[in-house]
Amino acid sequence: MKTFTLTALFVGALSTLSLLQACQPGPSTKSVPANQGDTSMAFDMVSKPHVKPVVYQVFTRLFGNTNTTNKPWGTLAENGVGKFSDFTPTALAGIKELGVSHIWYTGVPHHALVNDYSAYGISLDDPDVIKGRAGSPYAVKDYYNVNPDLADDPAARLAEFKALIARTHAQGMKVIIDIVPNHVARAYESTSRPEGVADFGEQDDTSVEYARDNNFYYIPDEDFRVPESADGYRPLGGDSAPLLDNQFTESPAKWTGNGSRLAQPNMHDWYETVKVNYGVRPDGSYDFPVLPEAYRDLSVAEHHAFWLDKDLPDSWYKFHDIVHYWLAMGVDGFRYDMAEMVPVEFWSFLNSSIKVQYPDAFLLAEVYNPKQFRNYIQLGKMDYLYDKVDFYDSLKAVMQGHGDAQSLEQVQANIADIADHMLHFLENHDEQRIAAPEFAGDAAKGKPAMVVSALISRSPTMLYFGQEVGEDGSEEPGFGDPSRTSIFDYIGVPAHQRWMNDGEFDGGQLNAPERSLREYYVKLMDIAAFHPLMGAQYTSLHAINTQNDAYGALHFAFARHDAENLMLVVSNFAEDTSLTTELSLPATLINSLGLSAGEYALRDILEDHSSQLNINADGASFSVNLAPLSSTVLVLNK
Repeated sequence: MKTFTLTALFVGALSTLSLLQACQPGPSTKSVPANQGDTSMAFDMVSKPHVKPVVYQVFTRLFGNTNTTNKPWGTLAENGVGKFSDFTPTALAGIKELGVSHIWYTGVPHHALVNDYSAYGISLDDPDVIKGRAGSPYAVKDYYNVNPDLADDPAARLAEFKALIARTHAQGMKVIIDIVPNHVARAYESTSRPEGVADFGEQDDTSVEYARDNNFYYIPDEDFRVPESADGYRPLGGDSAPLLDNQFTESPAKWTGNGSRLAQPNMHDWYETVKVNYGVRPDGSYDFPVLPEAYRDLSVAEHHAFWLDKDLPDSWYKFHDIVHYWLAMGVDGFRYDMAEMVPVEFWSFLNSSIKVQYPDAFLLAEVYNPKQFRNYIQLGKMDYLYDKVDFYDSLKAVMQGHGDAQSLEQVQANIADIADHMLHFLENHDEQRIAAPEFAGDAAKGKPAMVVSALISRSPTMLYFGQEVGEDGSEEPGFGDPSRTSIFDYIGVPAHQRWMNDGEFDGGQLNAPERSLREYYVKLMDIAAFHPLMGAQYTSLHAINTQNDAYGALHFAFARHDAENLMLVVSNFAEDTSLTTELSLPATLINSLGLSAGEYALRDILEDHSSQLNINADGASFSVNLAPLSSTVLVLNK
């Protein structure tokens, strides 16, 4: 895995780095702080070692909310909100039961929201530039503090988050939070920044569209105008609130987060945010050094050394200081929102600075352009990228009955060299719930897909809270439409709440299908996280079996193996038909295991099917008998 390689390289380069660091500039917003120590790794893993990471994404404000009112556009008082304190040791143990190594606490940094926290020295946010009532977690207002909604005592909110980090570590899991480098809230205002740190935009020359060390892009001589509403949309569903008047003072107007250069952006733009300037001129050219192509194969230590003597745009240093602030606090890694909208050179600078101090940090990026995957991994030094556009989209089509499993074969072939870096998922906060009618309409249709997604490679697997109990995202939250659990409003998550069982976190209110589904996920994720063969070689069994009349577009088979052990995985995506047949294995696979002719018992470690491996002069095969939406994970131990 890349992490171990980088660790080894770092050790070898440490003495060189010590000399190079002596040449850094003095303290300022452009300085690289001294090593503050890796407090995130100061805990003992109290579990068997993971063969690969398993990430549990949880929307922090929703997880512990027991309120079932679910009024559209409901206030915090009406619909309730979850807190850091809801993640009790019992709750965390329930998460860990799913094989989880890392919890991604989504929505932790302080973002713009409608609630009044002025008593705590926090300025009111304007609902005219807020999506929903609870606000978008991707419109960060203060990068040096956490969302006050999440605290029992907003004055002590940072201390409460630190306590959550400690509780998570005590359960043997690590902590991931969001960093949103491409944009910040329209009204960014940090009340918690360290002494000597300037706010984003505080020192900008607002008379020009662009300057290298401006944090934002401007539209000189024009004032910002709130987008025109469409399709009957009204902020807060038509409720009144302080500052809600279809006005927002911003003079001059700034570019919007998705790159809109209009003083009045479209309501479908990311109008609640402003785009951060990384030294990319309005014509797209770069105002910073370009990373030489030779660095594609060089270590993080060498990347770090490359940037030490460079004079770089101010925004680079601001985000450097932000991520190191959280790492020093004990956070173990980041999920980078819309990373491909930020130059890859910045990622080389930032991620190498992280990895030389925190070699085990977990760095996950949202990148959707397959043509850029290798750039962000090799040049940008990301550990992992979303495998959305290729693998997830192909798998979703198969689940919906209009795709061919052959596409999965092609996807794996296309990314063979970087497969270990491509994080797999079936749900996250941006995507529809599996059980939603707009996706599959039935959580059971996710079972064979999850088997393939979790077991096909050494890449990390991610689960979204509630997925394991079949949450369908059908609530009417306010901003946005059902099918996705809302990230913008105060809402309850019904199936998850039944597992939560009023804070007992024991599944006491789950119905039989929900309980069965969670048990299935627990069993599957134990294989994905801990089975030794998850670190072994992958061999497709799909192409060799496509001439089998019983095996078709809704079936997928592969093997994982080493010199001594074999795992055979077969999934039946068909909703109404069983798969009963004999599947062939390539001779190369049998030869690599050194198996002679004979019959070998195979044991199913997922669904308790029985089978045997038959080897004779005609080849090797094994029998499968799978009900609709069923899978088998057969193991052979020599």
